Amino acid sequence: MEMRWSLDALYPSFESEVFQEDLKKCDEEIESMKRWAEENLISSDRTAEKMETYIQMQNRFFHLFTRLLSFGELRLSVNARDEKALQIVERLESKGTELAKPMVMFQKWINNIDNLDEVIASSKILEEHRFYLEEIKKNSRYLLSEKEEILIAKMKNTGSNAWSKLQELLTSTLLVDMTVDGEKKRLPLTVVRNMAHDPNPDVRRTAYEAELKAYPKIEESSAAALNGIKGEVITLAQMRGYDSPLEETLMNSRMDRETLEAMLTAIRESLPAFHRYYKRKAALLGHDRGLPFYDLFAPMGGGKMQLTYREAKDFIVENFRTFSERLANYAHGAFEKGWIDGEPREGKRGGAFCANLHAIGESRILLNFTGTFHDVKTLAHELGHGYHGYCLVGETYLNSHYPMPIAETASIFCETIIQKAALKTASLEEAFAILESSLMGAGQVIVDIYSRFLFESELFRRREEGSLSVNELKEMMIKAQKEAYGDGLAHDVLHPYMWINKPHYYDASHNYYNFPYAFGLLFAKGLYAEYLKRGESFVQEYDRLLSVTGKKTIADVAAMMGIDIHSIDFWRSSLKLIEEEIDNFISLKP
Repeated sequence: MEMRWSLDALYPSFESEVFQEDLKKCDEEIESMKRWAEENLISSDRTAEKMETYIQMQNRFFHLFTRLLSFGELRLSVNARDEKALQIVERLESKGTELAKPMVMFQKWINNIDNLDEVIASSKILEEHRFYLEEIKKNSRYLLSEKEEILIAKMKNTGSNAWSKLQELLTSTLLVDMTVDGEKKRLPLTVVRNMAHDPNPDVRRTAYEAELKAYPKIEESSAAALNGIKGEVITLAQMRGYDSPLEETLMNSRMDRETLEAMLTAIRESLPAFHRYYKRKAALLGHDRGLPFYDLFAPMGGGKMQLTYREAKDFIVENFRTFSERLANYAHGAFEKGWIDGEPREGKRGGAFCANLHAIGESRILLNFTGTFHDVKTLAHELGHGYHGYCLVGETYLNSHYPMPIAETASIFCETIIQKAALKTASLEEAFAILESSLMGAGQVIVDIYSRFLFESELFRRREEGSLSVNELKEMMIKAQKEAYGDGLAHDVLHPYMWINKPHYYDASHNYYNFPYAFGLLFAKGLYAEYLKRGESFVQEYDRLLSVTGKKTIADVAAMMGIDIHSIDFWRSSLKLIEEEIDNFISLKP
């Protein structure tokens, strides 16, 4: 079983005949769409027929385009110095901007159709894409002129997209000077950050200190990238008529402010419980004034928490099977078919992600696997994303796009399966370690995510007034961490550079990519509680829920399971489950 993925199902190589043919076909499809729009979107006759044609052209084009682009992006993600991959990605992104004109023309055209409901009802294809069409019309009021939209799409490639690529290059190629076992080494940032999970406290502290010393090499460039990206986001949000980037994010998330405020209120109420967890962990590790940042991920308990890659695979597949054969078979196939790249190496990007390749009905998962239980949970998390994509294979491309908050639901649900199933057979020592690992993860998704939300809110507020210096960004990060973590962390051992190593801040298309994680955890907790009530009957309903996430609002998706996400009590009930785990943890002895 390989620890590197295979991309052959996409293309053998950039030079292969099939890749070159698809590249040419992609150009032809774009030109065809542009001509069609110019010839047909100037009158309102044959409305249903034109809508059908547009939808079919879009589905066909993106099936091809995403296959090409994914191949380049996946190649680049494991080797930041892959010049050919970078050239291909930039070429395709540039080509993709040419779609701005026909897409803007269609949005403006559909906005002038008064009897849209009647037109949609007249066609099976349109009825299948009702949500997509109605959403286009709803969002068309934020459109600028055709000329402006085309210019923006093109300028992004030398603006926010270029800044984002620079930031990824900086972090993936940054080498950290560190002494390991008495030997001086230069290690990739990803390897050093993974040492935060090392069982040796000296290794964790040394890695943390070495990491902080390395960031000044890239801090000015990273600050420039962050200022450039967020400045662009603010400008475009204002031009389009949004109240703020947050309002734009909520609309793109198919979520309302009422839901966000209900969730954030419940989170703020729960922070003291998390602070108790951090203080208990600090005391167990010998700290008397809160947990130092470098011990946030310290493994605890005497259970065997190191697993080989094969052991991790067996553990995940076996525990997924306690939920459903379909989920277990999906995960087994992902390992055996070479869909996962788990080997840490220089040039490979940090973190973890899952790319759902709708065009071929597969997924590709990236992480840097070092054998910790945290890595096992990360694998389960990303496989959850992949399973979500698997449930959407039967949908068209246009109906397969779900918003950010729902994106984390299946992934965190899978983490919950792993933990619950593992606890059933664990020894007391293993149970303590698993429980602590769960709370460690929940703390990241609730407390750290809340700190990131605070930081990004302050970042947008102050960026409107001008660019922010490295020192200002560091001070803002420390302030956000203190507010979120309270007295749970030692205030003189925090992490002022978290704004550099989190790629989420550097994606102009997905701002506030923080609260969706909290939504995903708490929504998944609520769903898991429903699963415990309903048993096997829940499984099919769950798969159906995932399959329609691309064509419903978040509130409507939740309502399928009888959940009201506008109610603060729902969020409190999910957080209560975590608070019970905290109380259990505090009462246990390692």
